[in-house]
Amino acid sequence: MSTRTAERADHGTAARAGGRGLDPWLLAAVPVVALTALVVAMVWTGSGAARLAADPGALVRWGLPAAELVHNSALVVVIGALLFAVGIVPSTRRAGRAGTGTDGGNAAPEHPLFTTTLRLAEAAAAVWTVAALAVLVLSYSDVAGVPVGGDGTYTQQLLHYATDIPTGQAQTAIVVTAAVVTTLVFGIRAPLGLLLTLALSCTALVAMALNGHSAGGNDHMGAVNSLGLHLLGVCLWTGGLVVLAWLSPQLSAPDAGTGTLPEGAARGRTAAGPRDRAPIAAVVLRRFSAVAFGAFFLVFLSGTVNAAVRIGSWDQLTSGYGGLVLVKAALTLALGGAGLAHRRWLVPALEAGRLTARRAVWQLVLGELLLMGAVMGIAVALSRTAPPVPEELAPDASPAQILTWYELPPEPTAASWFTTWRVDWLWLAVCLFLALVYLWAFVRVRRRRDSWSVLRTLSWLTGLLALFYITSGGVAVYGRVLFSAHMVEHMALTMVVPIFLVLGSPVSLLLKALEARRDGSRGPREWILRLVHSTFGRIVTHPIFAAVNFAASIVVFYFTPLFHFTLHYHVGHVFMVTHFLITGYLFMLVLIGSDPIPYRPGHMMRLVMLLATMVYHAFVGVALMGSDTLLQASWFGNTGRDWGRSAIEDQQFGGALMWGIGEFPTVVVAVVVAVLWALAGGKENRRVDRQADRTDDAELKAYNDMMARLAERDDRAARR
Repeated sequence: MSTRTAERADHGTAARAGGRGLDPWLLAAVPVVALTALVVAMVWTGSGAARLAADPGALVRWGLPAAELVHNSALVVVIGALLFAVGIVPSTRRAGRAGTGTDGGNAAPEHPLFTTTLRLAEAAAAVWTVAALAVLVLSYSDVAGVPVGGDGTYTQQLLHYATDIPTGQAQTAIVVTAAVVTTLVFGIRAPLGLLLTLALSCTALVAMALNGHSAGGNDHMGAVNSLGLHLLGVCLWTGGLVVLAWLSPQLSAPDAGTGTLPEGAARGRTAAGPRDRAPIAAVVLRRFSAVAFGAFFLVFLSGTVNAAVRIGSWDQLTSGYGGLVLVKAALTLALGGAGLAHRRWLVPALEAGRLTARRAVWQLVLGELLLMGAVMGIAVALSRTAPPVPEELAPDASPAQILTWYELPPEPTAASWFTTWRVDWLWLAVCLFLALVYLWAFVRVRRRRDSWSVLRTLSWLTGLLALFYITSGGVAVYGRVLFSAHMVEHMALTMVVPIFLVLGSPVSLLLKALEARRDGSRGPREWILRLVHSTFGRIVTHPIFAAVNFAASIVVFYFTPLFHFTLHYHVGHVFMVTHFLITGYLFMLVLIGSDPIPYRPGHMMRLVMLLATMVYHAFVGVALMGSDTLLQASWFGNTGRDWGRSAIEDQQFGGALMWGIGEFPTVVVAVVVAVLWALAGGKENRRVDRQADRTDDAELKAYNDMMARLAERDDRAARR
């Protein structure tokens, strides 16, 4: 952490020198547009009309959507401001690279852009906390059908809603998260602390996604995942636009300074000055445009998926809900077109000096923000409008649907394992993102005529394809109702997918492709190096930790209440997949990886670790095979299956699969370790031979001379 008092005078001077950028107070036009769109949409759909029964009053009917709009807007600004602080604007005035070591001890003065960004985050976080509390209170009144205040039991019932009802619990969690984030943004200035605060603020999006219409839809998991991705894209895109508008006076100031350009952009520069430097406005706009470009596709595609879940047929697009969806989609496409135009023409013109910073910021921000305000207003109106597809389970829902949110799949056959699909949109997005980033880095490295193995690229893509199948294919579908399929999913996530991903060496490729920044900000390269060299990185990649984590996770998962949590809760399922994937990746990284880690054991020790974990897994598998106690009987015993083995027989079969399937990847890894050992030995022999050639076998001759002297001394001693 660092203090800001020394920078206040500097910051004020820079702000006054900012000249005539986009007046930040013109941002007031955005909530006006958003509120107007909200009112028009609610009047159109009738969601603001008085209820025939249990009407909470006009204050709640109209106040709750307005409070949700303020809440969402404040959250968007908090996330956007923290994003700018950790990766877009310079944090210090210090020239050269941003530090990659510890965060403490940095005496360099804060950059005015960084200070202004965090002041905006502080104000937005305070508003977010108050608005989240207002949403909690008004939501209770809306659900209970009573005005705010009500009778003497209002406070008691509100407390019950906030602590015992799932919807109220989620809203209470958002209030607590907002309060903690507010406290942190007022006190933290270290980049790592701000990154963790950004991650904490994003957890509110999880609660919002679980609380949305889609939580009760036909495709529960897909709808929640798509809504969460949609909210994340909106926050990154809209929040960045608001921050740009707020920073515009300083960005357009004559003495705003310069920033580091990527290599490709630097080659195309014709303006005076160093080729890798450009006005700070151009640098900030270029960095944000890359984020906005990805956020647009995330918002539009996830919104399309989410709308498809809530709208069951084409004719339902003519309903009030469907009409709002169409209007929102049209505005989103217009925003994407404007962003593409800015990325193609406006930012390059600013970098080349053909456009002033003031005009560039005006053109980029003002129109997009007004459109985005209308989109947010319509989005809140959508959340207050009942979708055409019912959100409640049917009265005759099957046991499998009540438990798993889905109908029971057909009896598995050899073909159905590959023809049965239920796309997990979260992991599809993760796989696509990782594939695109890797291919971008691969192309960038090859264009620089640097070397990178095509086999590594194919290995990485194969791992991602396997991950997509494991999370969306037949294994995932049957894993919800069969313990044996769940075990296959677990084993594939820990022992199959990580092998291909680790052999792809993504960290080494990214470090080759990414350029270091020299303007006081931290980019992806700086954050990667910070993670690799951090204490946390040294701990999780240590061989002992990686092996114990890999072996113990299976016992902790299957024989504790954590198994119940992962089956019954969507967040638990996502946690399970993430944990098993990372656990397997770290273990394989220690055994067969080539990416940089602080400590990698010798090849013999790697084989010992592999053998130990294999034996441990076999022991657990044998224990499951002989067990007569059904794990999570309330789940696997109540799915209503009328085909296949009994639940306990299927669990015992899962233990056999754990014992048998685990052997194949273990053998593969052992072979890879042996090959690496042989290659390392050959490399060492060639190194010794080259050294001998350079020194004319000086080391060997010295050794022979020493042995000759010893033999001669022994001969003299014997003659005496």
